[in-house]
Amino acid sequence: MTTHVVATAGHVDHGKSTLVRALTGMEPDRWEEERRRGLTIDLGFAWTTLPSGREVAFVDVPGHGKYIRNALAGLGTVPVVCFVVAADEGWSAQSSDHRDAIAALGISHGMIVVTKADRAPDLVAATIERARSEFAHTGLRDAPAVAVSAMEGTGLDRFRQVLDDVLAKAPAPDANGRLRMWIDRSFSVSGAGTVVTGTLVAGTLTKGDRLVVAGEGREPREVVVRALESRDASADALHPMNRAAVNLRGVSAGDVRRGQALIAPDAWLMSTVVDVRRIGGAALDEVPAQLTVHVGTATVPAQLRGFDAGHARITLDWPLPLIVGDRLLLRDPARHLVLGGVGVLDPDPPQLLRRGDSARRKAVLAAMPPGGDVLAKVAGQGAVKVDDLRRIGLVDSDVAPPSGVRELGGWWVHVPAYDAWRQRLRTLVEEDARRDQLTPGVSQGAVRDALGAPAAHFVDRLVADAGLEQHSGYVRLPRVHTDLGRAEAGVAALEARLLANPFLAPLAGDLTALGLGVRELAAAERARRVFRLQGGVVLLPTAPELAVEALARLPQPFTTSQARQALGTSRRVAIPLLEYLDGRGMTRRIDDEHREVVR
Repeated sequence: MTTHVVATAGHVDHGKSTLVRALTGMEPDRWEEERRRGLTIDLGFAWTTLPSGREVAFVDVPGHGKYIRNALAGLGTVPVVCFVVAADEGWSAQSSDHRDAIAALGISHGMIVVTKADRAPDLVAATIERARSEFAHTGLRDAPAVAVSAMEGTGLDRFRQVLDDVLAKAPAPDANGRLRMWIDRSFSVSGAGTVVTGTLVAGTLTKGDRLVVAGEGREPREVVVRALESRDASADALHPMNRAAVNLRGVSAGDVRRGQALIAPDAWLMSTVVDVRRIGGAALDEVPAQLTVHVGTATVPAQLRGFDAGHARITLDWPLPLIVGDRLLLRDPARHLVLGGVGVLDPDPPQLLRRGDSARRKAVLAAMPPGGDVLAKVAGQGAVKVDDLRRIGLVDSDVAPPSGVRELGGWWVHVPAYDAWRQRLRTLVEEDARRDQLTPGVSQGAVRDALGAPAAHFVDRLVADAGLEQHSGYVRLPRVHTDLGRAEAGVAALEARLLANPFLAPLAGDLTALGLGVRELAAAERARRVFRLQGGVVLLPTAPELAVEALARLPQPFTTSQARQALGTSRRVAIPLLEYLDGRGMTRRIDDEHREVVR
């Protein structure tokens, strides 16, 4: 069964609710006050079946300027609109406001309905002509027009036929898309609990789904779908386009409100700062800095920083689930005017911290296509998680990276940035080796600090590609085994002994027995086969980092005796080794008895 959702629009008292009532036989005004005053205050809902068999639900929006926020909440999630103008009153003030809203939201499917045709039949043609001229520069410039009298029932069959044709041309919704349903109502039902309603534009809602309620400045809440209903009928699953009533477990009705969204977990970035491009309306470098942003059913105070007439940065007062391509309506809260519409180019833009960042960002945005630029995004950060690119709507699942980008472990990495990191790493390690032949290398922490994020995620790959090696938490130049001639056997035996017990340094007699005198030990040290401390202590070059690892496991600070026991050695070895670590800043002496590891 094909379903659609259509919103009404137009000036107050032009007959929107009367038209919906005549088409559906249902009362769209939900409040007693609305029916008593004959004035739509909040969103109304009704539905019917068209001659083709299409199911259509109407979202009836208020036409009074006082309730423009409610009207925008209804228009913000619906792709098709019936724009109503009364024949006897013609184009009016709120007609222009609703026209501007439709243009700002990018609605391009709909029809013009001239109501109360029986009251002024001679004005119908002029009313249609005026409406067409008003929509000449909007997505409804080619919208068909019909005239009806809801009170007399004339023109309704023609209306149904034209609406059927409009809906046939509307784009098919994406049932497999990411779920995001903007909430327009929340209430509690006795025996069932919290129920929220909204227009399901993309994705599929299924009974038992685990979802998240987010937005309106509240902490996201995990919820479970207990039951589903659409058009007063229960369902196990709902597909777009549908009006949906969702019974939720895990949140009270008082904790959910219009402007929040029901979203799939881990599928959306909650954006507070977005870079945008003007779609229509006022130039962005001339609008007020303090404004109101409308998207979906949300109304959010925001601050705008214009880069030029066509591009700006908007900072929202609270985060919302936004993606590239979302349309935002900008409104002046002081003058109650619709300023225009913008499209989201980047819902996760870089910070502007240095002099000239704004000018550079303006140039990037000016060159960016409407659907965003994934290459510019990756190049700007060096590397981005593919999941993050999906969350902001820049890439779909299973898409290949563009030219100049490679995939590494779930990241898209900019090749020039990767090459620069690799060269920086090689230079860092070579300079460290030149400063001190006994250094174990550059610690992985120092490597990450030097390369910066997000290069830290690719250290292992960068080490290999730079022709380096890792050992005991350090990155170093590859060790080349040097044959020490007649001393080789003794040095090899010493290495084997110290590998088994790294801190049991041989005594002088042991070294003599191995044929290792001053000259042999000096040669072994130059070849980085051994590491010598004061007092004739001979260890392997890895001893300092191994010692720090062992000492870090002790309660801090520790005594010399505790250090000696942790290393399994004597004071003859422990004292010069600790002094060496002090001198290298690997440990810090607190007083005569205590030290601590420098983290």
